[in-house]
Amino acid sequence: MSVVREPYGFVHADTSKLKEVYGGPTGQVFVECMRIRPEAGASKTVILFSHPIGGGAFLPLVSALAHAGRHVIYCNPRYRGNDAALIMEKCVLDLGACIADLKTRFGYEKVILGGWSGGGSLSMFYQDQAERPTITTTPAGDEVDLVGANLQPVDGVMLLAAHISRSVTMTEWLDPSILDEDRPLERDVELNIHDPACPNQPPYTADFVARFRAAQIARNRRITARAKTGLATLKAAGAPDAERCFVVQGTMCDVRWLDPAQDPSDRRPGTCYLGDPRIANDGPVGLGRFTTLRSWLSQWSYDESRANGVLNAARISCPSLVINNTADLACTPSHAQRLFDALGSKDKSIVHIEQADHYYVERRDLLPRAVAAVGGWLDDRDFG
Repeated sequence: MSVVREPYGFVHADTSKLKEVYGGPTGQVFVECMRIRPEAGASKTVILFSHPIGGGAFLPLVSALAHAGRHVIYCNPRYRGNDAALIMEKCVLDLGACIADLKTRFGYEKVILGGWSGGGSLSMFYQDQAERPTITTTPAGDEVDLVGANLQPVDGVMLLAAHISRSVTMTEWLDPSILDEDRPLERDVELNIHDPACPNQPPYTADFVARFRAAQIARNRRITARAKTGLATLKAAGAPDAERCFVVQGTMCDVRWLDPAQDPSDRRPGTCYLGDPRIANDGPVGLGRFTTLRSWLSQWSYDESRANGVLNAARISCPSLVINNTADLACTPSHAQRLFDALGSKDKSIVHIEQADHYYVERRDLLPRAVAAVGGWLDDRDFG
């Protein structure tokens, strides 16, 4: 089936005193979108994909759904391609503005969120606040009124190859051998699983994994404490709107990548979705490598981020679908299961696509299974 790709954008008001994106006037935000639809045929329902940093309009599943006759929109929030200063609450505002716009622009009656990868936790955070809005400030204390934003609840949420959240994922990948953020290259060999000299080698013992996980959380909390202290120092100096940037080394260090017995699945050991985890751990494209005080608290902090898939999922009531790709090198089966178990929806389903990788790049032959699973779920609920 032939498809049409229609890029478009819209502007919505932004009253924030702080600007975290490059260019453009103050007081408004431009959101870039793409509609992908069959060349012929109308639909009352649209699948809306989004991700905190966007960029997924050409994902295999996004395109395949359009080729299967579905209407799809991909929404790129204001932080398109750069999460250095990203505020999750503002991603929610952009997604809400997109929903309001697409209903008036295209006349869709029903909206289904397609939460792919990191878009899963954004989708749940959005629906949580659309159903029961509570947030009026960011974790840093800056004004961001989700209560007064009139967010429109969607009709369903699909969590497709999704992880729990950026904050939990960051913590589970954080290198616990870094004990001092000012000396990140000095590492505790006992916890440095990427160092051949580490005495703890796979298969890892339960005691070591417990110690490793506790040390990851402890490191996340140390960085969070530094971020809070930094903001307090700026405020005390009479500069409450000032910001500071910093680097976080060691963000791809997970026992799962080296020991297949951890969170067992069909994935290949010794690799991750960014390639060799030993390289990605300190490489330039690692999670949260470049960030800010406010952004750390909003998207990466284990305790402070409100975009927590498990907590958000418990507070949503719309029909929900979880798809787990069993050879996923980014979002492992435990994430899919935890999301499914946490969902407060009475109507919830989980589907396992055996041997499928995160992007359906290595196993494109399995893409039709995912399309069929999504299509069947939509049709069973009259989301045609």
